[in-house]
Amino acid sequence: QVQLVESGGGLVQAGDSLRLSCAASGRTFGDYTVGWFRQAPGKEREFVTTINRLGSSTYYADSVKGRFTISKDNAKNTVFLQMNGLKIEDTAVYYCAAGRFYSVTPRDYDYWGQGTQVTVSS
Repeated sequence: QVQLVESGGGLVQAGDSLRLSCAASGRTFGDYTVGWFRQAPGKEREFVTTINRLGSSTYYADSVKGRFTISKDNAKNTVFLQMNGLKIEDTAVYYCAAGRFYSVTPRDYDYWGQGTQVTVSS
């Protein structure tokens, strides 16, 4: 079992930056791929980015590529999502998830955090 807790969300203006954190307990992050997903009101949960077990490979949704950066500190059991150049359309609840597969599909992830709200205003 892995327990995930996200933090770092908040209300910012367009163009600002935020860094989200996802802390794990129960098992080491080194055993899992970790992804970030987001869900805006009235929309389905969508893939944002993922990083493999070793932290050596990452993949991003086109909508965030070049603005967001995922990183992993296995020693601290924490994954970070650095979000720069935030846009209004980035407003959503952001979830981190851990799973066995390097995937963009939510169902491939076994463990989920409770989410953290990111709101970007004009």
